[in-house]
Amino acid sequence: MANITQSIDVEVPVTTAYNQWTQLEEFPQFLSFVDTVTQIDDVTNRWVVTIGGVQREFLTKITEQHPDERVAWNSVDGEVDHAGVVTFHRLSDTTTRVTVQLDWNPEGLREKLGAVLGIDDHAVKKELGEFKSFIESRGGETGSWRGDVA
Repeated sequence: MANITQSIDVEVPVTTAYNQWTQLEEFPQFLSFVDTVTQIDDVTNRWVVTIGGVQREFLTKITEQHPDERVAWNSVDGEVDHAGVVTFHRLSDTTTRVTVQLDWNPEGLREKLGAVLGIDDHAVKKELGEFKSFIESRGGETGSWRGDVA
């Protein structure tokens, strides 16, 4: 299993960063590999992604979610085996550190080679930069879900 950990500091309050991250259906606006996310219920989401020119579909379940702190998930069905957590750390009233930890099972030679070479790590770092640009340029979130999942 490949492990990735990346962080970025965004110039918005922790609540703004967290609220935006809960808007999974908006992910295609700032994550280039995400084609669509469809929310099925409060904890289940269907993802369609294209990575390395290969389109994949899978379901995730949110396993833990605490407002302004963390969102954890794992895949439960489909073509991608992974689990992850995003944490939100208040650095100041106007700055938040967003940290992504992702464990995934690369399949096929291309994905395994990419993981060994750190291409997956670089991709997560790049996509966090896109999140930063998106949320800072807006100055506010597109919506929020403040539910708690234990």
